Amino acid sequence: MATKMRRRKPKTTETVLRPIHPNAGIRADYQRRMDALIEEMHRSVVYWLTSTYRRNEDRIIAEDESPADALKRSISELSARWLSRFDDMSKQMAEYFTQSVAKRTTAQMQKILKDGGWTVEFKMTPAMRDIADATVSANVALIKSIPQQYLPQVEGIVMRGVQNGRDLKVISEELQSRLGVTKRRAKFIALDQVNKATSAFNRARQIELGIEEAIWLHSHAGKIPRASHVKAGKEKTRFEVAKGWYDPDPKVSRHIQPGELINCRCIGRSVVKGFS
Repeated sequence: MATKMRRRKPKTTETVLRPIHPNAGIRADYQRRMDALIEEMHRSVVYWLTSTYRRNEDRIIAEDESPADALKRSISELSARWLSRFDDMSKQMAEYFTQSVAKRTTAQMQKILKDGGWTVEFKMTPAMRDIADATVSANVALIKSIPQQYLPQVEGIVMRGVQNGRDLKVISEELQSRLGVTKRRAKFIALDQVNKATSAFNRARQIELGIEEAIWLHSHAGKIPRASHVKAGKEKTRFEVAKGWYDPDPKVSRHIQPGELINCRCIGRSVVKGFS
């Protein structure tokens, strides 16, 4: 069923609506959930590798197994366990995140329109379902990639430690450093994905409402802003919602949506044409 939009008072001029911002609370919650799983994995890895390493120091490893073999076997077992754990949790986390963004974006759009004098009845349309499915799929892959990157790096740290005769303290410090890198990546995933999902759901709602045009708004939040995006925001560049804005940056040179590029925090302001 199509979304219905009614205005209490006719208007003949256009209205530029407030922008829909990605929700910081959803981003923080998503990051917190990933961090909790990462920390659980890290504690498990450190515990079992420490145990195996100390067995090596005490020379109680089986005679037919070298210290390096014992550590490698331990890492292999840990990898299988944690890859499976992240596989089990990824869809649940991705679906919760996606539903949260979709619900929040719709609520924001309703509030903005209501403040402008429009009554809106939103439905879950095929377009919204498609975006939700794609968002879940993308985030499942990203969540799974966390242990896929972390665990081989752990193996490298441990094997280099054994090879170079490093003690457990040095190896533990390197593992702690790797934990920090992994959590920073989770933070980036949460930020980037909440931007992308908010933009995608907002665009679907705009199209449902017949909103054809939007104004590019630069966020000024990133440390290294894209010059073309800054210029588009400063000039209040308009673009077709369905098509997107053409980014002239030679590295891009195509139509994009706000928040589509990696670490892009730009948003768009909907332009609603007057009703008679």
